[in-house]
Amino acid sequence: MRTPVRVGVFGLLGSGNLGNDGSLEAVLGYLRAEHPDAVVDALCGGPEVVTARYGIRATRLHWYRGEYRTASRAGAIAGKGLGKLVDVFRTAAWVRRHDVVIVPGMGVLEATLPLRPWGFPYSLFLLCASGRLVGTRVALVGVGAAPIRDRPTRALVRWSARLAAYRSYRDTRSRDSMREMGVDTARDEVYPDLAFALPTPRASTPPDPAGPVCVGVMDFHGGNDDRARAEEIHRRYLDGTTRFVRALVEDGRQVRLLTGDECDAPVVAAILDAVDSPLVTAAEAASLADLMKETAAAGTVVATRYHNLICALKVGTPTLALSYAAKSDALMDRMGLAAYCHPAREVDADRLLEQFRALERRSAELRRTLAERNVVAARQLEDQFDALTAALIPAADHAHARQEAS
Repeated sequence: MRTPVRVGVFGLLGSGNLGNDGSLEAVLGYLRAEHPDAVVDALCGGPEVVTARYGIRATRLHWYRGEYRTASRAGAIAGKGLGKLVDVFRTAAWVRRHDVVIVPGMGVLEATLPLRPWGFPYSLFLLCASGRLVGTRVALVGVGAAPIRDRPTRALVRWSARLAAYRSYRDTRSRDSMREMGVDTARDEVYPDLAFALPTPRASTPPDPAGPVCVGVMDFHGGNDDRARAEEIHRRYLDGTTRFVRALVEDGRQVRLLTGDECDAPVVAAILDAVDSPLVTAAEAASLADLMKETAAAGTVVATRYHNLICALKVGTPTLALSYAAKSDALMDRMGLAAYCHPAREVDADRLLEQFRALERRSAELRRTLAERNVVAARQLEDQFDALTAALIPAADHAHARQEAS
C-alpha cells in the first residue's frame, strides 16, 4: 500500500497578515489539486486560525507563548531564552515527521520591515538546519528577499537559504539579493508571487473608471534600518495619506480604506477621524479573496501593502503603489505600471494626486495591459508548481495524482 507524502507548511501563518495566509492558501490549492492524498499540517504563528480556516492540523511555532511581546522583566527574558533552546528540539522533531516542508511565499529572506534576528530569522534557520540534519527537504517557494545590513540577521538568512533543498523567488531582485549575500542561485528560478495563483472573483458589474477609490493603508514605520526615525516616518506617511484622502473627498470621490494586517486598524481609525466624511468608509477584509472583491469594485486603487497591490493588479484595476520596498517597484514593473510608484517614506499628497489623475486618464489602456500580464503570470505559476512537484514530491505520488485527475 502506497504511503501518502507528508507535507509540512511553515511560517507566520494565521497571525493576522492576509498576504501570508494568501500564500498558504495558494500552496494548499496546489497540493489538493495535484497531490490530494498528501497529509498536510503546519508549524505556524496562529495554529487555531489555520486549523479553523484551512482544515489542517497546526502546531504553535514557538514554545514560549510570549515570544512577540517585549520582554522587560527577568521572568519574561528567561522565558524567551529558554524558549529559544526548546524550539531547537521542537522544530527538529516536527520537521522529522515530514517528507517535505514548504515555506509558502512571504518575505522570509528580507528585513524591509522591523525585524529582530532572534525572532523569525532564527526560527527559519532552525527549520532549514533541521531539514538538512534529518533528511527532510525544505523548500522556500516564491519567497521575497532583500539586502540586509544587520549582520546577525543577514547571517541567519544566508544560512537558511543555503540549507534549503529548493528555492524560488517572487522577483528577480530577490534572487539578486541572495546572490549578493553569498548564496549560489544558479539553479534558482523566479516566478510571480504565489497569490497570483488564487482564484480571481468575477465582477458583478462592468468596471466603472469613476467608481470608488480603494486606498490601502499600512501601519508603516519604515524598515529595519529606520528604527531611529520610525515615528517621524510614520507621521509623514499618515499625514500625506490623510491629505490625499481628503483631496479625493473634496473632489466628491468615494474612498474605501483597505488593510492587509490587523495592526493597520489604528491607521484606518486615524484617517476616518481626520477626514470625517460619509464618503470615506472602511472595508473589513478577512482574506485576499475579500480584498480582491473590494479592489474589483473600485475604479482605481492606491495601496501600500504588497498584497493589497497584488489583489488590485490581479483583478485588473489600475493601481498606484505607495512603495516602501524594492519588491513593490518590481511588482509594478512586472505588471506594466512601473511609472505609478510613489515613495511611502516621502508621501507628497499634491504629487500623489497628480500621479493618481494621470493613472485614471490611462485607465482603459492599463486594464488591457493588466489582463495580458495576468495571463502570463498564471502560466508561469503553473510552471512553478510543476517544478515544485518534480523537485520535491515523490514521482510515484505525482503519477498517482495525475492518474486520478484524468
